[in-house]
Amino acid sequence: MTTVEAPRDGRRYEVVDGRLLITGAQPPAHHAAVIALMVVLKQACPPDLLVSVGSFAFRPTPHTTLRPDLLVCPRNYSATQPPVLAVEVLSPSTRTTDVVLKRTLYETHHIPSYWLLDPTTQELTILQLTPTGYTCQAVVQPEETFHATHPFPVDLTPAALTG
Repeated sequence: MTTVEAPRDGRRYEVVDGRLLITGAQPPAHHAAVIALMVVLKQACPPDLLVSVGSFAFRPTPHTTLRPDLLVCPRNYSATQPPVLAVEVLSPSTRTTDVVLKRTLYETHHIPSYWLLDPTTQELTILQLTPTGYTCQAVVQPEETFHATHPFPVDLTPAALTG
């Protein structure tokens, strides 16, 4: 199988059931939130896991390739295995895709944790996979601190990630 890299033009290229999804370049607040969350997660990450920003894809089927803004996966990650955590940072152009389409896809393909970080409202939504689908574990408000236990223990305060 040959892998073709997407052009490095600031856009994100994903494939869902054979259809190409292109997300335009994101605003600075989006990138700042991704980097801030990456730093917090990397500091708490155990040695058997990796925190990745945009460099790893998740390919649950031959016709679907997803690139979360941030993912946490085992060091021996294979793109066909679900990562342990997928994170999407919401923006006006990605909100519906992230909240509806990607939530459904990540749930269907058994990603244990899915987080949505909204830089506009400074809210962090934590979803955990259960036998019946994703359950909302918390909607963390800007100044609240949430102690996540999965995929590893870490304290998260949305205002610190998005401010």
